[in-house]
Amino acid sequence: MCGIIGCAGTRDAVPAILEGLRRLEYRGYDSAGIAVLDGRAVERRRVKGKIRDLAEELRLHPLAGVCGIGHTRWATHGRPSEDNAHPHTDCGGAIALVHNGIVENYWALKERLKAEGHVFRTETDTEVIVHLVEKHFRGSLEEALRAAVRELEGAFAVACVSSRDPGKIVAARNGPPAVVGFGQGETFLSSDITPLLHHTRRVAYMDDGEMAVLTADGVRFSTFAGAPVAKAVETLDWEPAMVEKRGFAHFMAKEIFEQADVVRDTLKSRVSLDSGRVFLEDTGLQPGVFRRASRVVLIACGTSYHAGLVGKYMLETLARVPVDVEYASELRSRDFVMDRETLVLAISQSGETADTLAALRLAREKALAVLAVTNSPNSSMARAADGLLDLHAGPEIGVAATKTFVGQMAALALFALAFAQARGALSDGQSLELVQELQRVPHKMDRVLGSAAAIERAARRYLACEHYLFLGRWINFPIALEGALKLKEISYTHAEGYAGGEMKHGPIALIDEGMTTLAVVPRDRVHDKMLSNMAEVQARGGRILAVAFEGDDKAGMAAEEVFSIPETHQLFTPFLTVLPLQLFAYHAAAAKGLDVDQPRNLAKSVTVE
Repeated sequence: MCGIIGCAGTRDAVPAILEGLRRLEYRGYDSAGIAVLDGRAVERRRVKGKIRDLAEELRLHPLAGVCGIGHTRWATHGRPSEDNAHPHTDCGGAIALVHNGIVENYWALKERLKAEGHVFRTETDTEVIVHLVEKHFRGSLEEALRAAVRELEGAFAVACVSSRDPGKIVAARNGPPAVVGFGQGETFLSSDITPLLHHTRRVAYMDDGEMAVLTADGVRFSTFAGAPVAKAVETLDWEPAMVEKRGFAHFMAKEIFEQADVVRDTLKSRVSLDSGRVFLEDTGLQPGVFRRASRVVLIACGTSYHAGLVGKYMLETLARVPVDVEYASELRSRDFVMDRETLVLAISQSGETADTLAALRLAREKALAVLAVTNSPNSSMARAADGLLDLHAGPEIGVAATKTFVGQMAALALFALAFAQARGALSDGQSLELVQELQRVPHKMDRVLGSAAAIERAARRYLACEHYLFLGRWINFPIALEGALKLKEISYTHAEGYAGGEMKHGPIALIDEGMTTLAVVPRDRVHDKMLSNMAEVQARGGRILAVAFEGDDKAGMAAEEVFSIPETHQLFTPFLTVLPLQLFAYHAAAAKGLDVDQPRNLAKSVTVE
């Protein structure tokens, strides 16, 4: 994944492009660059490193121009270097181009273009695109890019400018997202909406197979074949302040502390506290889908996969329906069996995850219906699915997902309740009890977040620990997986998540004084079994931390440190148990002085395979 930003207008575009790159840096941060039309030629500045390095380069060697493009890179083809940084130029330096995605047939194209006399200067697949545009240029940048994209295989979002056809940005999309913003006397192109909010809230979303020509006067859309496209312009309800840190040291910290509000917003207008009914008409699913479905399949990657596992336990317990949870990348590679009685949920915070999007499209050919569960209602997944379950979580900037994870769990809890109610699996009394307790969960989350200082002190005490085993059972097994993932992602500490019942089948061999076990042990149906796991660790000299209900003396006797949470219904414990694990990982990483919001080698959305 990479970030693209462009601006075409009447004022100097460089400040807007640079600021846009700062807001897109979570999408890639190993190199960055800007290219602008200065009235006579294309001028570029590129660096290996982060946006602050590009800003310094621009301070030392300024640029100015009313039309330009920028890029922040997450390396796929070619190592991070200034040469491989975008924008790339053609042989004559008259065309500059940025690209997000992968050109699968780049090698064959490169060999052919080299034989035709084109000179390549980078190790990237992107460079073949700008040479194709050069090859096809006959005075119109739009027609040259149109001809070029017809030769490409793979996923791409592309933007280019040319001194030979000035005053415009030409863009094309086939896979990775591209959003157009409409300002006053200027237009913008971006990989997502966050850079646009400080200039405009009027946007249009490009679809696959579409091109756009941006000028100061407006935007013209067309298909790759050249047919005009009429795009709806939408007005966003996100305010710029929603993406600021609001006094927190990192976006991740801000987003952790927003999680109770995320659950409130996800539930808002979807439940009745009087009757216990759940209303999901806003998803767009056809009436009767719940009754016709005999099986549910959840597809996702990473943290979203862990949310799907939590959803599996909720659905099986409440609706009594068989549920499979599949890694999207693996489902695509298997001869996966689904039929017209299978209801599929595709889960992704961005709605642009390449593997999940591809699996969603595969499922639409075979399944009863496909529902996208995402925080991006205008994403590719949302538009490709039969229905949308929107999280209403607001922008999430930190690469390690936190608030979108609890938003996904809240959405899946609603889905499980609605499914159970539609099938008559819950009585009115049971529904009312569950909905009322779910409505109390955000307040209890706030109480857990109020103990952040104690968790920070614990994270600092255990900073020298290099190995962790996270244990959980039943609905908190996915939380053990998620806790281990968070610690790995942002503090670069070795951590493994395991089901407690599997500890004797291998992981117990790792237990010694150098291994810290973090046990997720709320008082639920497997509480006694988790206490047994803790005793086994204690008997072998291992150190133990625990997440447990307030007043759980048995857990307190076994653990060196207990992160207490309020009691709640056992199905809703993940909303509370995950919070200390997120905070522990965050404070461990912050204490090490690591880049919490932009961990190495990771990007916010994996929009390429």
